[in-house]
Amino acid sequence: MMTAMKIGVLTHPKIPVSETLGAEIVEWLQERGVSVWSGSSWNTEQIGEQLESLDILIALGGDGTLLRTARLAAAFSLPILGLNLGRLGFLAEVNPEEWRSAIKRVLDGDYWVEDRLMLRVETKRNGKSVGESIDALNEVVVSRGGVARVVRITTEVNDSYLTTYVADGAIVSTPTGSTAYALAAGGPILAPELHNIVLIPIAPHLSLARPLVMPPSAVISLKVRTDHRAILTADGQFYVDLEDGDRVIVAASPDVASFIRLGPRDYFYNSLMERLQWTI
Repeated sequence: MMTAMKIGVLTHPKIPVSETLGAEIVEWLQERGVSVWSGSSWNTEQIGEQLESLDILIALGGDGTLLRTARLAAAFSLPILGLNLGRLGFLAEVNPEEWRSAIKRVLDGDYWVEDRLMLRVETKRNGKSVGESIDALNEVVVSRGGVARVVRITTEVNDSYLTTYVADGAIVSTPTGSTAYALAAGGPILAPELHNIVLIPIAPHLSLARPLVMPPSAVISLKVRTDHRAILTADGQFYVDLEDGDRVIVAASPDVASFIRLGPRDYFYNSLMERLQWTI
């Protein structure tokens, strides 16, 4: 058993069972001589100070918790084991009742690591950056705000003009995000081992309506033309108010999200049918 490692346990502060189960896991690991750090997945400042010293991160929660954790851990190439306390659980590997056997396998080194593409987005206004760049594991969305009026999005790929969307917005998705908002907007489902980027318009009006699949080298520029509020969101957890003329630049992040997997390497297809209940 590989007990020399240091493991982090992240719980969700608004899910009571997460904190209870997290405490059980910490005690179980310590009884086996494992060095453990625990914290809240919402306390990003505290987490950032600890990740560099960890070997593995265990996150308890739903897909939202895993998205938040992945963005934090990616910069340290830190693999994550997800315990699903949410609904769909596309990203989580383990159900709560299986945690002992699953973590034992991790301690024994009986697992593989799946790397997933992330996106990095930057907003520019009058040629200058607005805030810091943001990483996203699912998707980046440029869309209208609260007013039910279209926005015009002048779109370039690798500095070459593609089209101007007249739509509710546009989604730039990773393969991970292809089963989230991108799927609802009519995008294709991509296997997680792919590193493609997908561009999908949201309710386009008399403009390009088909999703476009691109290689990871693609750099996408979305220039907003609007006389009302527009917004940029990343993974549905960060947002930036956009003004007329703002440019959103999206590319593959240099960091990848790493997830600990215990099942077969082709697990995704069975998982997809089970999660979306598309069984016959």
